[in-house]
Amino acid sequence: MRKLNTKKGTVAVIGMGYVGLPLGIAFARAGLSVIGIDINPRKISALQRGVTEVEDVQKGELKSLIAKKSIKFSNDYSAVSKCNAVIICVPTPLNKLREPDVSHVIDSVEKISCHLKKGHLIVLESTTYPGTTSEVVLPILENSNLKCGRDFFLCFSPERIDPGNPVYGPSNIPKVVGGITKKCTQLGKHLYENVTDQVVCVSGATTAEMSKLIENTFRVVNIGLVNELAVVSEKMGIDIWEAIDAASTKPFGYMPFYPGPGIGGHCIGVDPIYLSWKAKVHGQEIRFINLASQMNTEMPIHIVSRIGQYLNDEGKSIRKAKILLLGMSYKKNISDVRESPGIYIYENLEQLGAKIDFYDPHVRQLVLSNKIRKSLSSKRVSYSAYDIVILLANHCTFNYKKIAKDAKLIFDTRNEFKKQRIISKKIKTL
Repeated sequence: MRKLNTKKGTVAVIGMGYVGLPLGIAFARAGLSVIGIDINPRKISALQRGVTEVEDVQKGELKSLIAKKSIKFSNDYSAVSKCNAVIICVPTPLNKLREPDVSHVIDSVEKISCHLKKGHLIVLESTTYPGTTSEVVLPILENSNLKCGRDFFLCFSPERIDPGNPVYGPSNIPKVVGGITKKCTQLGKHLYENVTDQVVCVSGATTAEMSKLIENTFRVVNIGLVNELAVVSEKMGIDIWEAIDAASTKPFGYMPFYPGPGIGGHCIGVDPIYLSWKAKVHGQEIRFINLASQMNTEMPIHIVSRIGQYLNDEGKSIRKAKILLLGMSYKKNISDVRESPGIYIYENLEQLGAKIDFYDPHVRQLVLSNKIRKSLSSKRVSYSAYDIVILLANHCTFNYKKIAKDAKLIFDTRNEFKKQRIISKKIKTL
């Protein structure tokens, strides 16, 4: 605690992705020494040169911190032994059976345990099911013959990073912290007070784990609801966007959610499944999660159906149609394509015989059906050459006026053209 308070401590951050790298930079900016650890040697080599694909990181700041030796990078876990605090930010995907895969967490903790020393503070940030910290992480660390709460300290603090958000980042998003013991929680609080304005302490690690899943389950259920309402509104001839805007005028008891081509990213589509899986272990079923997940999974199928409908209205079919997909990331202004509905839409349209191109200034290439597909460049995009243009991710860099002027037919799954007050009969929405 003394080293944290006097800025003489060293923090190791495991996993240099969308969560870990910005967090490591935040600690370095706050005056602590930081070691970023990742098992990918190419990523470490690039980071040592100040190069990263994480868009929330200012390249100039990264290079400046490296030059000052405030942050270093390594793929050697032995660096943990030189640190006071270790924060784990590794992926927690679903396996092929859509069950939690915490193998990356286990691998990291096992490697940390080889270098665990008295006084170490270990924090898990990777989103997972309630009980992971106490049931999975703690036993591995205590195999070192050190006792949690006495010799080392262990917390869970859920990551809350929103990639591409220019307003909220590590410094102004409150951090929830729950430790295995009260002393663990106290140390976790002191750690994060270096980088954030507010630390919210809860009774334990399992409560902290649950809080993260509540956040994203709330979102996935409401997105599933509004996606279903969008499908129903289409059948009833109602503009769902106008109806949502009208509902949003109520100053209490309502929060707007908006339909889209489906959900993506690591958190929204995955986290509720972790909670649902853990509930089943306890003999309970969370039906809202299952229904919402089903609706959101079916949304890309609905989008493909609508594309076929719009082409049919023009006397054309999906087969041999020339289709341009705009934005392949799961949301605007980022390059993350994990769980992106655009991937499914691309592959499904291609299987139906369409000729597909995509343009995304944030995504240079994709691997689809074991083939590398490259994005068109801005200079090579000719919107008039396609039978229909589909807006999937509403990046701010797109020239919407030019798209509306040149394209023959547009399917706007994000209502972006209306937001920009571009109205045309050839623009279709959900």
